[in-house]
This record gives sequence, C-alpha cells and structure tokens, in this order.
Amino acid sequence: MTFEEYEAAVKPHLSERRFYHSQCVAKCAAELAEKYGAQVEKARLAGILHDVMKDTAPEEQLKIMERSGIILTEAQRRNTKLWHALSGAAFVERELGVTDREILDAIACHTGGKAGMTALDKVLFVADYISADRDYPGVEELRRAAQSSLEEVIVEGVTFTMQERMGERMTMEPRSIDAYNEALWILESKQKG
Repeated sequence: MTFEEYEAAVKPHLSERRFYHSQCVAKCAAELAEKYGAQVEKARLAGILHDVMKDTAPEEQLKIMERSGIILTEAQRRNTKLWHALSGAAFVERELGVTDREILDAIACHTGGKAGMTALDKVLFVADYISADRDYPGVEELRRAAQSSLEEVIVEGVTFTMQERMGERMTMEPRSIDAYNEALWILESKQKG
C-alpha cells in the first residue's frame, strides 16, 4: 500500500480532529527523522497510523489485543489511555498488513516510551508531543528542545505525563519510567562529553 492508501484506510477510524492530528504527526515525524537519522518514510507512515485505535472503545481495543496475543501487565490493564498504542500496532499489522517491526514497535510505544527506544521510536514519541496541532502550555519550549535533543523532549514529556497521572492517583507504567531514566542518562552522558 502507498502512504495515501494507508491514510485513507485509517480515516474512517478517527474523528476529524484526530485524523488531522495524525497528519500533523506524520509530517513532524518525517521532519524529525530527516534530522535525527531515522528512515523518513517509516516515520511518516508510523505517524499517520499511530492513533488509528485512539477513538475506538476500550472493550474493542481489548478484543484486538487479546486476538493478537498481547498480554497486558497489571499497570497496562489499569491504564486504558495507553491501550490505543498496543491495539493500534496489532490492528495495523493484522488488518492493514503492516509487517515492518520497526514501525509496529514505534506505534506500540508511542504513548509511554520504553527502554532501548530506536531512533524511529523516539521520533514518533516526540512528534506526537510537538506536532503542529498541539497547543498546550510549554509546547513551544518542547518544539525548540526537539531541534537539539529528542531525549530532552522524552524526559519532559514523561515527566508531564507522570505528574498528571500522580495528580489523578493513577498507576504508573514502568516502561515510561525506563524511558525517562534512559533518556536522562543519555542527556547526562552528553553533558559530560
């Protein structure tokens, strides 16, 4: 399938606002991939596909994950906001025929990150935070930070999400903490030169 065919395939699954967001993430991911050495077309495709299940009911997302053999951790089970990443990766593999493991992994970890993120994983994670449609306090600072360091945006993004979750007394996803720690270590090692 071409990019345009994938774009047309995800459109019926998303609200107009979410589809526009996905288009913005695809564009931003391609730009970041160019800058940071990830494959541009993979980044663009991951961007358009990343939220395909975001507007789908949690019950349906759970069915998709179960059919694909995804076993949720207790922390994941309690955090339905993160399900669309895992169910989305399963959906695009099963229903849209995407077999590229890099793209599928980037989609699966775009909400919370993980340890050992590839350049493509980081590009999609960051693009989702800073895409042109995003408008929240601090987004301009994150956009500027992304011009010199993906890890800086990962640290700030995970910090924001963790603070939000703690404020609502919700469980933390251990993989997000791993992503935070690893990004922080990378930043520290760069500072030490």
